[in-house]
Amino acid sequence: MIDENKLEQIKQMIDSAEEAIRSAKQMLSEAAGADLFEVNDAPASKAKIVGKVAGGGRIIEGIFDGLNMVGPDEKQYNVPANYASKSKLVEGDVLKLTISDDGSFVYKQIGPVERRRLIGSLIQDEQTGEYRVVASGKGYKVLLASITYFKGEAGDEVVILVPKDKQSNWAAVENVVKGGGAIENRAESVIVTELEQLEDNLEKKEEKLEPSREEDKEKEKLEDIGI
Repeated sequence: MIDENKLEQIKQMIDSAEEAIRSAKQMLSEAAGADLFEVNDAPASKAKIVGKVAGGGRIIEGIFDGLNMVGPDEKQYNVPANYASKSKLVEGDVLKLTISDDGSFVYKQIGPVERRRLIGSLIQDEQTGEYRVVASGKGYKVLLASITYFKGEAGDEVVILVPKDKQSNWAAVENVVKGGGAIENRAESVIVTELEQLEDNLEKKEEKLEPSREEDKEKEKLEDIGI
């Protein structure tokens, strides 16, 4: 009979080992300045299985690889960054591309993969300017369009979406959590502005009261001399 306590210890050891491996891979990739453990063939392999070409080549179904759509013929089709960012496309999603008569591309997400949410830190490569989000010991590539939309900066916390049960190189940006200092500064500036407005209002009221006080003094003088 298996000892449940021992089994739990083994599971914890495996989890710790996997986490250590992920951290080691991330450190090696950062030291080399490139992702040494990038998985390139996963979207292409999936595209061969689920991808389709119909309508005389006008309708193509393929797999989103984080940047482009890979068709069943292993060709890459450009996916507009704004569309991918707005739709929060995740690596492995099944897309349907319709090429219209004027040559324009129309995409539709028809098979989203299951997602999981992670929170990581935004970093920027000083040489290339590329952004990555480091979460759970791994660096994920993210679209510049997403970072620009949320006005992200290096050091910000980023909420990302990745495939639930598979490794990926890319992540979709769901939100950017700015530092608390900026919020505190905005709050302080609002309070200062309100105080200044209050002081201005009080000064205006005092200015309005001063003429009436002068009039009262003149009336008192006239009464004293019997006028």
